[in-house]
Amino acid sequence: MSELKPQPLQQNNVGTLQRRLKSRHVQFLALSGAIGTGLFVGMGQVLSLAGPLSAVLAYAITGVNLYAVINSMGEMATWLPLPGAVPVYAARFVDEALGFTLGWNYWYQFAIGVPIEISAAALVLDYWPNGVSSAVWITILYMTIFLFNCLPVRVYGELEFFLGSIKLLTIVGLMILMFIITLGGGPNHDRIGFRYWKNPGPMLEYLETGALGRFLAFWKVFIQATFSYGGSEMVVVAAGETENPRRNIPKAVRRIFWRIAVFYVGSVFLVGLCVSPHDPRLLNAIKHGAQGAAASPFVIAIAHSGIRVLPSIINAVIFSSALSAGNSFFYASTRILYATSLDGKAPRVLQFERFGVPYACVGVTAALSLLVYLNVSASAAEVFFWISNLSSVSTLIVWASVALTYTRFHRGLRYHGIPRTGLPFRSPFQPYMAYFAIVFSCTVALFNGFDAFFPGRFSAKSFVPPYVDIPIFAALFLGYKLVKRTRFVRLHEMDLWSGKDEADRLESLWEEPKPRNLLGICHTMLGWDAANEIQRGYGSGLLNGIQRDGSELMDILILFCISIVQSTR
Repeated sequence: MSELKPQPLQQNNVGTLQRRLKSRHVQFLALSGAIGTGLFVGMGQVLSLAGPLSAVLAYAITGVNLYAVINSMGEMATWLPLPGAVPVYAARFVDEALGFTLGWNYWYQFAIGVPIEISAAALVLDYWPNGVSSAVWITILYMTIFLFNCLPVRVYGELEFFLGSIKLLTIVGLMILMFIITLGGGPNHDRIGFRYWKNPGPMLEYLETGALGRFLAFWKVFIQATFSYGGSEMVVVAAGETENPRRNIPKAVRRIFWRIAVFYVGSVFLVGLCVSPHDPRLLNAIKHGAQGAAASPFVIAIAHSGIRVLPSIINAVIFSSALSAGNSFFYASTRILYATSLDGKAPRVLQFERFGVPYACVGVTAALSLLVYLNVSASAAEVFFWISNLSSVSTLIVWASVALTYTRFHRGLRYHGIPRTGLPFRSPFQPYMAYFAIVFSCTVALFNGFDAFFPGRFSAKSFVPPYVDIPIFAALFLGYKLVKRTRFVRLHEMDLWSGKDEADRLESLWEEPKPRNLLGICHTMLGWDAANEIQRGYGSGLLNGIQRDGSELMDILILFCISIVQSTR
């Protein structure tokens, strides 16, 4: 590749953070950002508005958009594994103004998620009667997240691995339980089947009747599905602190989409079988803003089946999910801000770091997170509503910008004569997937507040949250462009190399992981060669995936199932 390499622009904005996140940390970091309160609680609102089939389709199609975005990010991040690299890529491949805008917009999108999740976690605790003020719980949760983000990244990774494991095991257990309930395996032995798909029907109406009303309901839940998937790209934000990123980031990108798609789409489908969109308990919980397990469609399905033990357990998981999501948002926001500063788009003081932790960025994010105390008073809570909704469509705008950045990266590689066969990771169907992400994300962002324009529905609350981030994004972009007089990066000026030498040097130093003890344990306990069984039954591709990383829970589950079958022979 060296013969293709031109004289690069000398840029040293690659940072000094430490690569201490292992493969299992990266896998669960992505899961932690994606599986949160939106899955356990927010799904009920989607179901009640659009119906089971519309909800499944919306989550599935949005999952395709996520697949396009995260593969585009993954290809760039394996070529240049930089800390919080999204704004850096935008500045190098598109325009410095886009890098500036993405840096601050992305930082705010993640940073405002911290007080939102802290507030949600504090309210979840009210599910259990207690006389403690919400301000006390908020303080405890705020300090917990702050202190964990002051510790080296390895500690943060272990925490997310632990919390992510809880969420993963819980959702797998709940999906199995929903399947059992719909087949009549609950204490009441009510075999539900597709009862609620027949009455009230698979697709509900919204604002209008007939086919138009069903389409409007279907379109309305796309924005909720997008927010539910938001956070999956944290796996790429962590590229600058990941051990052997050219091995671990592609693995995470390839596998994390399928897991999230299965968990979300599978959960929506199973919950739609077990809970009616017109269920009085579900509608009442949504109307009165019930918190925690009280508004979870999983808990409602469990209660209807006659099981009385699980709601408090699920509420505890919802609490840990909110805490985990807040912790992940805090981490991601600090790394994005650090990268923005390294690229010269934020004050230099934000580059201060010790022990691999950007403490100046931690301080700024912690200051913004103090907004959570607005929720202590009812009057101030209204202010917090407006502040938090500034980022309501930020996810879609960022995803569209990432896809646009990738199209420029793709063209830049071709212009400089770099073959795709020489890339550490090649995402499929490119650049067409990136084009799809641009069109889909922009369309949903522009039309997500359509209901505000129906007669009698226009108000500040219905119009401002869906659209306020668009003019803010445009003002930041155009303002920086006019003040700094930047221009779009031309292909021959594109910097594809700064930071790559260091990644190339480290790549030769990483040790190839050895197979874990799982296969040996199976051989010892069951007296059979598990690796050979999997190779014969599932092909060498899966075998290689298991041998390379024994921490993969999905691989372990597959192996465990095969072990059970073999042990019964």
